[in-house]
Amino acid sequence: MQLNINEIEKILPHRYPFLLVDRIEECVPGESARGIKCVTANEQFFCGHFPGRKVMPGVLILEALAQVGAVAILTDPAESGRLVYFGGVKKARFKAKVEPGDVLELECRLTERRGPLGFGQAVARVNGRVAAQAELSFAVDEAVE
Repeated sequence: MQLNINEIEKILPHRYPFLLVDRIEECVPGESARGIKCVTANEQFFCGHFPGRKVMPGVLILEALAQVGAVAILTDPAESGRLVYFGGVKKARFKAKVEPGDVLELECRLTERRGPLGFGQAVARVNGRVAAQAELSFAVDEAVE
């Protein structure tokens, strides 16, 4: 399954400037998702991170990965309409800078579910090179009104 930005906005409650996924290129509901973020010099965070040397903050790369994981969860018909919170991060590693002009390739594979909690392995790449990776956790809440 592929999703454009309008379809993503029907699934995730995030909006500009905090929606960090432009397109979902592949999704297996309840299992995994792969998406992209086209990083531009116009991103708000570049105003202060860092003037003269624009670098996407690592925490926002993790947030983008978590949003892709949330799409994987919420496309499962049993979870449709719910809200997913970013629950935590373990073993985060940042291996390459992400700069304006990069296409951030985001992938999250769900590894376990325990009641309302979910866990996943996430990797962000630029041109096939790992930029960041982490183990993420999610909390699935009640339906959004």
